[in-house]
Amino acid sequence: MLTRSQQLQTRLIAAAASPLLGALCRTITWKVEGNQFYDEAVRSGRPPIIAFWHGRILSGTWVFRNRGIVVMASANFDGQWIARIIERFGYRTVMGSTSRGGARALLEMKRELERGYPVAFTIDGPRGPARVAQPGALWLAGASGSPILPFHAEASGFWATRSWDSTHVPKPFSTVALVIGEPVVISDTTEKAIDAGRLTLEAVLGRSEERARQLLSQKPLS
Repeated sequence: MLTRSQQLQTRLIAAAASPLLGALCRTITWKVEGNQFYDEAVRSGRPPIIAFWHGRILSGTWVFRNRGIVVMASANFDGQWIARIIERFGYRTVMGSTSRGGARALLEMKRELERGYPVAFTIDGPRGPARVAQPGALWLAGASGSPILPFHAEASGFWATRSWDSTHVPKPFSTVALVIGEPVVISDTTEKAIDAGRLTLEAVLGRSEERARQLLSQKPLS
């Protein structure tokens, strides 16, 4: 549990950072590919489980804003100021992580899927190792029947933090390519299905990264 002082700090950070992030993102040229996968999942009645690497959280927050998506956020200080920020962009949060409160949070996210709301995971969060998919989203897909919808984003210019995930912060007036990959369906919650799904998910994210880099290298039509 956070102290009252820490709770106040998370609110102050969110109040200061949210308008700055919004202003930054409005300067960026966005190239988004694969939106049809999101739309198809929603129309099917099985809302998607959006999955991405922790280091691309900023780009994803902007592109998927104001859709009522539910995100799992860590109960620690860093997780809570991030949660306060994304809530200002139209998300809802449940508290939990792979290291604490994860089982309860997964069940809550399953209930949100059943209510018709998409959910989202930083699948290597909250502490890594970076770019290694944790089983939470895979279990949820097998338990709910909802597809996992992976995406990856790359920026033409960015700052990278020195944190474990090397979070990318796109520079003003840069171009960001965000590619939503093909859905990954997990048949059940057995260890075999989850292990196979993890390999598939990481492969789709790899292809999405390659495609995002291709989009950035394409010259605009004259």
